[in-house]
Amino acid sequence: MILELKDLTPAEKQYYLQHVIAPRPICFASTIDKAGNVNLSPFSFFNLFSSNPPIVVFSPARRVRDNTTKHTLQNVLEVPEVVINIVTYDMVQQMSLSSCEFPKEMNEFVKAGFTEIPATMVKPPIVKESKVQMECKVIEVKPLGTEGGAGNLVICEVLIMHIDDTLVDANKKLDQRKIDHVARLGGDWYCVVNENNLFQVPKPNTQLGIGIDSLPQSIRNSKILSGNNLGMLANVHTMPTIDPSFDDNHLKQIIQYYSINPDDMEKELHSYAKTLLESGNPDAAWQVILAGV
Repeated sequence: MILELKDLTPAEKQYYLQHVIAPRPICFASTIDKAGNVNLSPFSFFNLFSSNPPIVVFSPARRVRDNTTKHTLQNVLEVPEVVINIVTYDMVQQMSLSSCEFPKEMNEFVKAGFTEIPATMVKPPIVKESKVQMECKVIEVKPLGTEGGAGNLVICEVLIMHIDDTLVDANKKLDQRKIDHVARLGGDWYCVVNENNLFQVPKPNTQLGIGIDSLPQSIRNSKILSGNNLGMLANVHTMPTIDPSFDDNHLKQIIQYYSINPDDMEKELHSYAKTLLESGNPDAAWQVILAGV
């Protein structure tokens, strides 16, 4: 299927974009107007764009159905401050409830059952139930259009972060497994980030990886190894060589039983290397592969 977006209705554009550009972190924004009315609303057009200066951006889009603007946008234009409260799994249903289009004078903290506590540097209150809150000043609001669905980039500088002590260790380092982030997908779909679906991908070090194009042809053309497997193998800065001290009983069995048939032995070696790669052991996987090269 090929979609040319200029031929789609605003609702169709929103549907496809929100389903494929996901998961998106959620900006749970508390704001206040000049009269002191507090608003609390979630936005999934949100992310980090700079660490120095510390800049985050969220976008309260104009409503697709009637081109009206949201109270959050109106508030930050009056009082250019916001508290961004990070959404976790234990508050996702309340967060969703707060997205109802209550009248401006109604406080979503009350309607959704959240607890207001004063911020230290900005006027909008903090959501006590959130484990991470960021007090921000709004440095610019950039409209992206005037039609329904058009975003309004609210560019914020983070002044203060409040982080729950349960999320950090003795060295004040965050444990990613403890945060339980919630992210937005398309329609009514969300996802939660927890220890069951987290995985690590080692960053390339300061030395360049050799690249997939430098792998031996038999590895590049393997019908067993996936693109992810090749990416792990190619993330070394020099081509590995056989280590005489490498001792692996399963490798010995493969060589013993399949040495008379090189094609079958290569398949077995690649299958075993794939298992090692997917268990996070690329060094051993290289030794297995080199045994058949």
